Amino acid sequence: MMKTIQEKMLFLYKFSQAPKQVGSITPSSAFLAKKMLEAIDWREVRHVAELGAGTGAITKYIAEYNANRADVILFEKDTLLRDRLTNDYPGYACYADACNLRETLRAEGVDQLDCILSGLPFFNFPQGLRDRLMDEIVASLKPGGLFIAFQYSQQMKKQLSRLFEIEHVHYVPLNIPPAFVYVCRKRYDTYE
Repeated sequence: MMKTIQEKMLFLYKFSQAPKQVGSITPSSAFLAKKMLEAIDWREVRHVAELGAGTGAITKYIAEYNANRADVILFEKDTLLRDRLTNDYPGYACYADACNLRETLRAEGVDQLDCILSGLPFFNFPQGLRDRLMDEIVASLKPGGLFIAFQYSQQMKKQLSRLFEIEHVHYVPLNIPPAFVYVCRKRYDTYE
């Protein structure tokens, strides 16, 4: 209970410092985390990344679903949050910048990812940064791989539909704020 309160206070503080990077005043709910993770066939996943891992609100549920022990790579820009993630999840690799996704995969000896989870507030970013991140994501996913992202609006739907096959958009009302979970699959004919 105390850790949850500390997480929420830390998240609120980080939001007050950089609202465009954090995107919300509170960590993602268990309902949101589970909706994202249940879309994955964990028996088939060998390599997964989480972008914008924050306080680990989704990360903590990965172990519950990750029965086959897929390799997990976390990305978190904030130094304090990244240090906490490294401490709390020593079995997971942790890096600062998702804009270097392909470079990170080379360093980790991973060809391509089976799945990318994202809590990044894409619509808060300038279009150039959004495009760069999307290029990294598309190039890092294997053909048929999943990109699962939550957003607080449907403003990214058009860009996502150009890059992926959108399989589902789930509305999760039991989150503050309510969120949309995009379950997207990389097309087999997508060029790297």
